[in-house]
Amino acid sequence: MRFAVLQLTGCAGCEVSLLNAGDELDLANLAYMPLVVTAHDVPEVDVLLVTGGIRTDEDLLKLRESASRVKKIIAVGTCAISGGVAGLGDRQDIREHFLASAHQGRVPRMLPKCSPIDTEVKVDNYLPGCPPVPSLYVKLLNDPASIKSTSIVCKECGRRKPKDIRPDTLADVVHKDEDPDLCLVKQGQLCVGTSTRNGCGAICPRAGFPCVGCRGPSNNLIEKDANAWFESIIRVFQRMTDIDSDTISEALKSPHLALFLFQFSDYTDTELDSRPKEKVL
Repeated sequence: MRFAVLQLTGCAGCEVSLLNAGDELDLANLAYMPLVVTAHDVPEVDVLLVTGGIRTDEDLLKLRESASRVKKIIAVGTCAISGGVAGLGDRQDIREHFLASAHQGRVPRMLPKCSPIDTEVKVDNYLPGCPPVPSLYVKLLNDPASIKSTSIVCKECGRRKPKDIRPDTLADVVHKDEDPDLCLVKQGQLCVGTSTRNGCGAICPRAGFPCVGCRGPSNNLIEKDANAWFESIIRVFQRMTDIDSDTISEALKSPHLALFLFQFSDYTDTELDSRPKEKVL
């Protein structure tokens, strides 16, 4: 199966993760990826992996041209699915600063807003993550039917959740993992793995870092709006801790979480149909 990677506006993290899976993938089938394979245009391939968001007119042109030459399109990573880091350019103050620069003539013209790729082309599947872990690429390209991400990150984490431990404040230090066997929520960490889809192997919480939700909402939340995801997380903290709900609500809006917690729903004003859970890997 020949595949290609079209990189739109993003950070190349998804491409690096794909290369890290090289020992388990036949990269001889990689027909195009600007990071490693020199070619002018995307050739005819079976599968096109698209990373990054539509941030410039060049992104838009490349995507439209490539879509006509491939059999299947898969949106890979947070940026392609909901804007991600590239979406930060939607901030008015950043946009004004860029447009006022005397040195912008050599870069592509910025569009009014960063858009997910399914505003322009039909997407067959979505592979969320920032970036998706290498093992997901292996499954995606070798045996996509083997991806069964229907549960939550907690199922892969396996930390204990004793009912008699109920923190009443949020920890002021991230990655203060005092007990490697104890649930991070039970340690007062703002971990959102209870509402985030699994498939990543819970590599962050297992290492002591709270889940930030980069894999997107779990299956029972994908087809709902952003508020449903926030409310689900808050209910978990009400059930497992004595931390004030307003404190949790405010913390969920912090920049490092907001980048991910609006995934799949931060573009509702584009009137996109909800991304069906059957398409999300």
